[in-house]
Amino acid sequence: MKPGKLHVYTGDGKGKTTSCIGLAVRAVGAGKRVALIQFDKGFDGTNEHYSERKVLRKLDGLSLEPTGLERIKPDGTFRFGVLPGDVEEAKRGLALAARAAVSSDFDLVILDEILSAQQYHLVSEDDLLGILKRWDEAKRPCELVLSGRTRLKSVVERADLVTEMKKIKHYFDQGVEAREGIEF
Repeated sequence: MKPGKLHVYTGDGKGKTTSCIGLAVRAVGAGKRVALIQFDKGFDGTNEHYSERKVLRKLDGLSLEPTGLERIKPDGTFRFGVLPGDVEEAKRGLALAARAAVSSDFDLVILDEILSAQQYHLVSEDDLLGILKRWDEAKRPCELVLSGRTRLKSVVERADLVTEMKKIKHYFDQGVEAREGIEF
């Protein structure tokens, strides 16, 4: 296999995770093995708030690893801020990411929202660059995708592909709440 490419999906617009999921489905459809590690998108083991996971968990060839504490409160509102458990879960995600990025078990490794996790100080820029260094040293054994709002110059410069989702207009600005099957 040729050395993998580094993809970055970033920006303030909607569509970064959706792009990651589309690429994962395309790769699985082509017989590729995919690791999808999601940062700061917790799962409490009972209530699945991210509808796409219900389908993704059924795909042969796709390993799904959500990390992070649950952020949806029992009343349906969103929990902001960082708890110690959020940091611990981010460390778990980094360990999963570091293993997957150098493994011959996967053709595509997606680190969904890892760039946002850096922005929120759940992971450091050095953590991200360490994963990229290990991936390079392993001779880029897979395609590697990083997504999230942050546009770290150190990451963007290394990327082979950068796509920015730019918000032009969003119904959230008019008070429309997130809708199941569309935003989650």
